[in-house]
Amino acid sequence: MESFDWYAWVILPILVFIARVADVTLGTLRIVFTSRGKRHLAPVLGFVEVFIWIVVVSQIVSNMHSYPAFVGYAAGFAMGTYIGLKIEEKLAIGTLVLRIILPQGGEELARDLRAAGFGVTIVNGEGASGPVKLLYSVIKRRELRRITDIIHQHNPKTFFSVEEVTSAESGVFNNDYMLVRRPHKK
Repeated sequence: MESFDWYAWVILPILVFIARVADVTLGTLRIVFTSRGKRHLAPVLGFVEVFIWIVVVSQIVSNMHSYPAFVGYAAGFAMGTYIGLKIEEKLAIGTLVLRIILPQGGEELARDLRAAGFGVTIVNGEGASGPVKLLYSVIKRRELRRITDIIHQHNPKTFFSVEEVTSAESGVFNNDYMLVRRPHKK
């Protein structure tokens, strides 16, 4: 009777799972940081991510008969993606632009948003049913919940859209700071 191979059937799959969770979490964060302008972190995360990946793959190749390790690899990938996205959600990195369209009450909402420390620009517009006010605000992503709460308190049925901003200069973003245009170097 052959002895049970604990390494191939239990230990390796667990190690592969944990390593894949770590490297895919780092990979997810690397992509997010790169897309949100935090490019200085990407090379470091990429190095660690690939180092972990190559160690895991070498162990799987050395133990090709360990099907549980394959399952650990796939499950670790899925869990790493989930954890990476959850971490990114908590970090809330980035800048957003809100476009708020109101048929009435635009000045009041703008006043409330400004009182909360948000910069707001108001533009007159024409909607499908007549005149509207368009309110624009550029915010840090971590402030999205706070500003949407204010919008919903004003009118729960207010139409607004949110988009990511690649870069922004010279504006009031919240009470914590004011971004001022830097002079261009000659």
